[in-house]
Amino acid sequence: MAEVAIAKRKEKCENCTKQCNKKKGEEGAPLQEKHEANGEVNEESPQLLSACLSCDGCVSEEESLKISQQNLEEVNRVLALNKKCDVAEHKVLVVSLSPQSLPFFAVKFGLDIAEATRKLCGFLKSLGVQYVFDTTVAAGFSILESQREFVQRYRRRHHDSQSLPMFTSSCPGWIRYAERVLGSLVTPHISMARSPQQIMGCLVKDYITQQQKLSAEKVYHMVVAPCFDKKLEAVREEFYSSLLDSPDVDCVLTSAEVFHMMECRKASVAELDSVPLDHVLGEVGDTGPLRYEGRTSEGFLEHVFKHAAKELFGLDVQEITYKTLRNRDFQEVTLERDGETLLQFAAVYGFRNIQTLVQRIRKGRVPYQLVEVLSCPGGCLSGRGQAESTVEGRLDKALVQQMEEAYISLPVRLPEVNPALHTLYRDWLEGQDSPQANAALRTQYRDLSHMHTQPPHIQW
Repeated sequence: MAEVAIAKRKEKCENCTKQCNKKKGEEGAPLQEKHEANGEVNEESPQLLSACLSCDGCVSEEESLKISQQNLEEVNRVLALNKKCDVAEHKVLVVSLSPQSLPFFAVKFGLDIAEATRKLCGFLKSLGVQYVFDTTVAAGFSILESQREFVQRYRRRHHDSQSLPMFTSSCPGWIRYAERVLGSLVTPHISMARSPQQIMGCLVKDYITQQQKLSAEKVYHMVVAPCFDKKLEAVREEFYSSLLDSPDVDCVLTSAEVFHMMECRKASVAELDSVPLDHVLGEVGDTGPLRYEGRTSEGFLEHVFKHAAKELFGLDVQEITYKTLRNRDFQEVTLERDGETLLQFAAVYGFRNIQTLVQRIRKGRVPYQLVEVLSCPGGCLSGRGQAESTVEGRLDKALVQQMEEAYISLPVRLPEVNPALHTLYRDWLEGQDSPQANAALRTQYRDLSHMHTQPPHIQW
């Protein structure tokens, strides 16, 4: 990926931003008959998306400054300082890899995911990175917290009108739209579980620093993710620890940015060492990357659905059957018993489908108890930080298909049976319902729609 392309994209979330800017620049020009958002063409809507989640209209100057520091230049600066300055001033570099980024490197390297991950780990450690983790443990925490929260919300549904439906909270593009535009219509319904990225930030800056006898400010934590919006998530003020005087995540680079770094350094995959990932608990051995259930993302819908079926109705669900509604990115799952519908969940990906969901919410016609919402069509694997083609604004469909095939080849592990999670709940968080667990694993999303001096005017 060319450096100029990365520069254009590093502060932008998705293709709707480009369309928004195009509209702003064409004063008086007639609106197009179609609009594209995240690579989708919506012929039903006569107008362009006239504002974007992460365009300059709702990104503050402070956020813009912080985001501008999340790039290759900043990472290279930290690496260079470690080589020049006194050892006492060195930063300990920690990298966390999103599981959805790993298929990108597998396809680019022409290797299976396990070997591609080892090669990527070898490259990062050759730069001076001390620890390389994946975020599977953090995603496990997020899933377990979401499961417990859903059951609690379901049981109080009759006396709490805002308990259901519950919307997932792992997608920062969706969260920003919900907070800045939809406001109180949906914010009480958003799950309080932190995203895997931000839970990993707490793990690194709190637990791992304790284990390694480091101070949080001595650690530089970088996350590799498939999505530009993850940069915005990292700079949210609630993800800065005043106690540790440090952000949970210092920098987010997209998969394409890291691959560009490899190209700039002329790294040969064949010559790179194969180095296993580090383990949060310091275990010895190379188990290789794992995934949770789900099509192209963390699988919150499937895990919560199966857990709720067992916890609330005593039913063991082995396989989940999706029913496609409007398109493959708007699907639902139903649990029935003796002709009665017990649970009805939906997966809604991409802003065209989110628009439909919002319209139904406004009309009070949402039959679902849980909705997994992701701003990228196709889910996280299709994030524009790794799935954009050489034609700007277009999705590389062939690459996405290859990544999907690679991703589903990963072995599945249920978070409920992951011993590392049980150990961390006990030793790090002092139990599931402890104040420490609530602080590290949960957050609160707010209605910010009233804070805009010029409220975003979104037309679909």
